[in-house]
Amino acid sequence: MITGEPSRWLREAERVLVSTRVFDLKSVTFRHPKRGTEREFIVANAPDWVNVVARTPDDRLVLVRQFRFGSDDFSLELPGGVLEKGEDPVSGGVRELLEETGYGGGKVRLLGSVFANPAIQNNRCHFVLVDGAVPSGPMNWDHDEEIQVSTSPVADVLSWARTGGITHSLSVAALMIFEGSRGV
Repeated sequence: MITGEPSRWLREAERVLVSTRVFDLKSVTFRHPKRGTEREFIVANAPDWVNVVARTPDDRLVLVRQFRFGSDDFSLELPGGVLEKGEDPVSGGVRELLEETGYGGGKVRLLGSVFANPAIQNNRCHFVLVDGAVPSGPMNWDHDEEIQVSTSPVADVLSWARTGGITHSLSVAALMIFEGSRGV
């Protein structure tokens, strides 16, 4: 049994196993500093993502519904996507919101960031609040995107996040941080 502070493993070496347009799969060797043991771990090296909580002036949240290939099903979630290399999360959030939904405007700020799945991924997901979002321009979907855009009252969306109506974990996390930032 280990008691006290856990040890920080030391990163020794890495190699790319598979490189895709979405992420690289790496084999990374770590050494335990006290036991001296070395182990190989698989890490998904992916770019950072952004999810946008876009609240309209009439206290509704902008949502997207789209087909997701991983779950082989439709998903109701917050707008968002992959950040460009070096892109600021707030700027990327504003860009993704406009591209996916046609909404923009309002006051914009970073709500927070989380590691998507630190057990196997090295990227973060940033949560951006766009407060006062209004239809602002044309949508510009990626080649494989087909998105249904809707708005729903904030209270309803938060309820769906708490009761399984929204199942995208990063959307749920963003909504919980948003809810906490409102003092609810």
